[in-house]
Amino acid sequence: MKNGTADEQENQGAFQAQQVVRPRAQVERQLKDAILTGQFGQGERLPAETKLAEQFGVSRPTVREALGGLVAAGLISKVPGISGGSFVNSVTTGGLSATLGESVGTILRLGAVEIAEITAVRRALEVPAARLAAGSRTSVHISRMQEILDQQRVITVDDPNVPSYDVEFHSTIGDASGNRLLGAFIRALHCATSPTQFLQLTPEVGKNSVKQHIAIAEAIEAGDEGRAAKAMEEHLNYVLKFSPPTTSYQSA
Repeated sequence: MKNGTADEQENQGAFQAQQVVRPRAQVERQLKDAILTGQFGQGERLPAETKLAEQFGVSRPTVREALGGLVAAGLISKVPGISGGSFVNSVTTGGLSATLGESVGTILRLGAVEIAEITAVRRALEVPAARLAAGSRTSVHISRMQEILDQQRVITVDDPNVPSYDVEFHSTIGDASGNRLLGAFIRALHCATSPTQFLQLTPEVGKNSVKQHIAIAEAIEAGDEGRAAKAMEEHLNYVLKFSPPTTSYQSA
C-alpha cells in the first residue's frame, strides 16, 4: 500500500530539486539584512572583502559582486584607497525605493493584481505628486524631465528603452515632489510593475502618451499646481483606457 493520498503524491511529483540561492545572492541578502537591522550603522565600514570571503566561505569575486548589488541598491558606498572600503550609506530614497520595490514584488508574486488596481494606486500617489512637484521642483528636476522627453520624442514604440524612460519620467516627478517617501513609493511601484507593459502600445498611443508627458512637464516647470495635477490625472485615465480591463498582473 502506498503512503499518502493521491493528491499528496501528485503534489510531491510537481516539485523538482533546484539551487535556491546562489552564493552571491546569499552574501548580498545577509549583508543587506545586517544593515537594515542595524548590525552595521550608518557610516560604518563593512569588513574587508577578504574577511567577508572567509566568513561566508566564498571567493572574493563573489563578495565583490554582492557588494556591487548593495551599491546599486543605495545601501553602501565604496571608497577607494588604503583607508577606503565599503561604507553603509545614510538613509536615501534610492535604498528605500529598492526595499519597497522588493515588498511590492513579493505582494504581486503572492497573487494576481488587476491593472485597474495598479492604476488606482498610481492615481492616489502621482496626481498629488505632480501637484507638489509644481511647487517644489528644482532646475535639476526640470532638466532631467527634459532629457527624458528628448529621448521619448524620437524613439519608436518597439524600442526596448520605452519602459525605462517611462519609469524614470514618473520617478523624477516623485522626486520633484519634495517628499522623499512619496518619491520612493512611486519609484518602487513603477520599477516593480513597469506599467507600459500593459499598454496596447500602437504608434498613436505612444505619441499621445509622450504629448501627455510633455503637458505634465510644462505645467510642473511653470509652477502651475492645478494644471500639473489635471495633466497627470488625464494621462492616467488615458493609460487605463488602453490597458485591457480584464488583464491581471502577476510578477514572474
